[in-house]
Formats: sequence, structure tokens, C-alpha cells
Amino acid sequence: MTFKSKLPTVGTTIFSQMSQLAAQHQAINLSQGFPDFAPDSLLLQYLSDYSQQGLNQYAPMPGIAPLREQIAALVQRCYGRAVCAEQQVTVTSGATEALFVAISAVVAPGDEVIVFDPAYDSYAPAIQLNGGTAVHIALNAPDYRINWQQVADAITARTKLIVVNSPHNPTGMVFNLDDWQQLQQLVLQHNLYCISDEVYEHMVFDAALQLSANNFAELAQRSFIISSFGKTFHVTGWKLGYCVAPGALTAEFRKIHQYVTFSSFTPAQYAIAGMLQHQSQQVSGLAAFYQHKRDQFASLLQGSRLQLLPCQGTYFQLADYSAISELDDVAFCRWLTTEHKVAAIPLSVFYNQPPQCRIIRFCFAKQSDTLRAAAEVLCQM
Repeated sequence: MTFKSKLPTVGTTIFSQMSQLAAQHQAINLSQGFPDFAPDSLLLQYLSDYSQQGLNQYAPMPGIAPLREQIAALVQRCYGRAVCAEQQVTVTSGATEALFVAISAVVAPGDEVIVFDPAYDSYAPAIQLNGGTAVHIALNAPDYRINWQQVADAITARTKLIVVNSPHNPTGMVFNLDDWQQLQQLVLQHNLYCISDEVYEHMVFDAALQLSANNFAELAQRSFIISSFGKTFHVTGWKLGYCVAPGALTAEFRKIHQYVTFSSFTPAQYAIAGMLQHQSQQVSGLAAFYQHKRDQFASLLQGSRLQLLPCQGTYFQLADYSAISELDDVAFCRWLTTEHKVAAIPLSVFYNQPPQCRIIRFCFAKQSDTLRAAAEVLCQM
């Protein structure tokens, strides 16, 4: 019997590959996007307490009510938008599940979905699995801004959805007011849906406005807005995210969510709800926390031959290594890991059709000692 793959071109993600390679060679892992420091001790205490209290069975399918209420309060606090915790907020097993479910809720065979490269690697496979076609629009170094006229020109009668990501992984680009307004105009003009991937929403640097699809009422009425507690509270392994969407879209979202994971990690939901209620400064202080790490990493690399690209948000730093090597970025990252014991991610893997460039991505969500050790190696190259 011959098996026909639904994703014939997809293998193990580059993130898993590079983390495995880093482990094999005992390299400093600045590749995969996870912190190497502990989360807040109070959060861990909450987790232990709620687990000890017996809250270890299935949570309600949309998420526990206290967490959904705290999410609604967070959206109100950050963006001034009132959302219904009961009908418009769904807790998911990470933002990646939320992305898959949102794409599945609206994409049908023959639909086209606009995505912007370099793009998070889960978008295109989810579109493909639902019979859609990803229409890739490439963003160019060094600023990776969107040309909205190019987007307008790419819209056809088959276009159903636009997927945006701000702050943007892997480039660190952040949408400004004009970007959001242009997006809203196109969504309304062409009767489209939007998925706004905002998992790094609280990491916007240099006193720039923290804007969201939540800020734009007409856009929000046609959007799935997705975020991640794993990023916000330094617990990526807990796999807790959420989706905010209008009632009608949430109803479709939940139809699929209930058959993908049904419900998510129960004691962690209570723990996060406790943090949002009693330690809201953990969220409001996140931008300053990661801006300090960005600036520290940049300062440590001043003596290197790497050229750092602008980073307006997220916890990722792009770097051009053209002055160091003529290897392509995949080969360079493998060489960097195996020979110099520092792991990074090649930028080309985020593109459908990679441009000619020598750019890699570092994660600076690391302890200061980790960043110093990595920078010492990189400055000697």
C-alpha cells in the first residue's frame, strides 16, 4: 500500500533540528525561541497550589471562566476594547493550536490566504491541509515593512484571509498606525478575514505604541486575534494561548477547537489567571525587561563583525554575517553550531522563495551569562 503524504514537502522543523544539534554539540542555544531562565516563583507556586487542590481534570472546553475574564480585562486594559469573556474568548493549547484552528475555521478548498515572508512556519502547512493556497509576499531587509499596494495587487476573487504578525517573528518589525489602518481598509474593502498573530504583543520597544487589531473596531469584527501566555510569562512548555474573536467567529473556532485539544492544561489556567489578577505588572513590565536584553546583547556584539538589523519588538535579533562567511545561511548555522558552539536559526527557512541574503536569527530571551558567553564567541569570529 502506497501512502500519500498530505504535506510531502514538510519535514522536522528547523527549530527542532537546531536545538537537537545544539544539544549534540553542547552549544549555546540562541536558536529556538524559549527563555533559559525560570519564570516568576509566584507563578510556579500558584501552579503547585492549584494542582495540590485537585484542579487536575478537564477544564471547560473554552477555558476556565476566571482566566477568560482576566483575558477580557487585559484586552480592555491594553487596548480599550470590551470583549465578552463567555462568547469571544477561547483558551487554547498554545498559540500554534489557535492559529491552526482559526485557519481551519475559515479556509476552504480553493481559497487563497496572504502571508508575509519571512513567516512563522505553521501558517502555510495549516493553509495547505485545509485545501487553501498560501500567497506569499516577501518583506525585504533591513526594515521588513509591508508594501500595502503590493498586498492590494495580490488580492483576487479567491482571497479569503490575510495573516499578519506584529511584533513580527523573525524580524522584530512592529506595525505602526498606518499599517493597521491599511490592513483594516483592505479587509473591509474586499470582505476578507484576518488572523492577527500577536504572541509577542507585550514586547514593543523604544516607547512605541503597543497597537493591536483590538484597537481597530471594524478590523476586530473580522479577526481572530491570537496571543500566548507562554511568551508573556516565560513558560513556553505550558502551551497556553488564547484567541479573541467576535461571537460568530468564536462559535466556528470552538467547533474545531473541541476536536483538536478540547481543553488545555487546567492547573496552569488557574495559575495564569492568578498572575493576571494579582501581578499585572508582570505583563506591563515585559517590554522594558526584553528591551534591556536586546540592548545588552547589542552592546556585547559591538566588537563583532555581525551587522545587527533593527529590532522593534519580540525577543529575536537578526544579524547579517556577510563579513564573516560566504556560506549560505543554513550551512553557516550548522557550522556556527558545530565549530563555534553557538546555535542560531537561518532566515531562509521562513521564506517560500528565499532571497539572496546572509542573515540569521538569534533569540535573546536568555540569562545575561548566556548572552555574554555567546557574544564572546561571536566577537572572536
